[in-house]
Amino acid sequence: MATVLPPFEKRLREAVAHYWRTLKEQSAKQTTGSADRGQRAAVTGGKQMDGFCHLFLWLLVHNGLEDACIYTRSKRELPGYFRATKDWDLVAVHQNHLVAAIEFKSQRGPSFGNNVNNRVEEALGNATDLWTAFREGAFGTDRPRPWLGWIMLLEDCEGSTKPVKVEEPHFAVFPEFRNASYARRYEILARKLVLEKLYDATAFLMATTAGGPKGKYSEPAKDLTMKKLLASLAGHVAAYVATLP
Repeated sequence: MATVLPPFEKRLREAVAHYWRTLKEQSAKQTTGSADRGQRAAVTGGKQMDGFCHLFLWLLVHNGLEDACIYTRSKRELPGYFRATKDWDLVAVHQNHLVAAIEFKSQRGPSFGNNVNNRVEEALGNATDLWTAFREGAFGTDRPRPWLGWIMLLEDCEGSTKPVKVEEPHFAVFPEFRNASYARRYEILARKLVLEKLYDATAFLMATTAGGPKGKYSEPAKDLTMKKLLASLAGHVAAYVATLP
């Protein structure tokens, strides 16, 4: 079966718009005090990344997987090596074979600093845990390597795009981090996750609070676009389906 990457842009715009609309609705429902508390409540309220789940489910089915083996609501737990299980955002399991696992991440202001570091630790830890479990046979000893993906949608605003000073009390940081904004740090992270073979593909998107609800987004790095990630996943799935009896 040939790799299929049908026009996806409309669905991606809808996913971005759904994210911002859902945050607004959740914030309005859960705000009980300050605006900052309401924004935190919205981000932790869940469901804002459902549009991305629907986009990927559509792509997987389009390339030969049955929707019954794609999990976005339940049964998303996968065994780890350093912990019992990890709840991924989307898991594709076909005939007892882990085909793919994907994480959908997002961040909006105003608290970018600590959250960026948390996202870095999560991305590294999740991948390391899964690949070590894979090495130890958690997904079967005769199974081919699954596909792992990571997507970040970041608010495009002054807080995420202005240069950030780094502290270097003992040793110099790598030069790419000096005066890099939080958006630039996410770009560096996404690129290095692939470079170090922790993920098969990553994508980095940005959207403003004005344009996001309309489905408008930007992709700051040409090597970290959604098109490249979707093409990579489609190729992996098509290759897997082609080997089925």
